[in-house]
Amino acid sequence: QLQLVESGGGLVQTGGSLRLPCAASGSIFAINAMRWYRQAPGKQRELVADITSGGSTTYADSVKGRFTISRDNAKNTVYLQMNSLKPEDTAVYYCNVNINWRDFWGQGTQVTVSS
Repeated sequence: QLQLVESGGGLVQTGGSLRLPCAASGSIFAINAMRWYRQAPGKQRELVADITSGGSTTYADSVKGRFTISRDNAKNTVYLQMNSLKPEDTAVYYCNVNINWRDFWGQGTQVTVSS
């Protein structure tokens, strides 16, 4: 059974950093795009960053220059390095990974940035 497990969330002060890993496990034949979304209270879920199987990356304008998405194909893991965090980054962060040509979601991890 395919599964995504996220970790790394928590409470951090403005200007701080966090690193979110999301590891895939199960019968994996291929992992294509890997993405991070976030959803703040009362807001729609938004795409934060994605990385293709070839390593190309894209970012939401709100996080450019502060967040970095990366992947370790040997570990079937995608990371989101978040620096210079702001209170408006507070949200539940979800990974979304295309495994065997189907999209799977992680359970979400809370990130709270205090002012």
